[in-house]
Amino acid sequence: MINSRQSFGFNLVELMITLTIFSLLSVIALPSFKSLQQQLRVESNLQTIQQAMQFARNIAITYGTRVTVCPLLNNKCGDDWNNGFSVFIDSGKTNQVNTNDVIMLEVSQFHEEDIIQYNRLAVRYQPDGLASGTNGTLTYCPETIDSPYSKAIIVNQAGRVRYSTKNNISCK
Repeated sequence: MINSRQSFGFNLVELMITLTIFSLLSVIALPSFKSLQQQLRVESNLQTIQQAMQFARNIAITYGTRVTVCPLLNNKCGDDWNNGFSVFIDSGKTNQVNTNDVIMLEVSQFHEEDIIQYNRLAVRYQPDGLASGTNGTLTYCPETIDSPYSKAIIVNQAGRVRYSTKNNISCK
């Protein structure tokens, strides 16, 4: 008689070898996944910031009014861009939300370990779309001040926003 015993699974030794190989490959690949995640987070958040700046400029031109972009703290512009920022029609005293001002857009907090800096208190768009006096560079550094994945956007005098082509951007 022929004994036809069929096995449709792994035995314990095969399972342990497979899990060991999988674990080793995961440990080797994990750092590259983290760097990919940082790159994607920076690009996504900078695109959000750029779109908000373009939105603010368009609102200023469309409604013929001054529009401010800044992180708000007690209805006044602060300097902690990491906690998010607001775009508001700034018809009263500059750099603060008054009773007649309207908040048009709020961008929520960014990753808690990332460093976001702008070399001005706010970006202020005039009714003609110019950002004169508040033009500058916003830097975004994921997790460390000298990350190789750091990027920056530049707001020029005309109020237009573009990505910086500079290498080795730092958030010092």
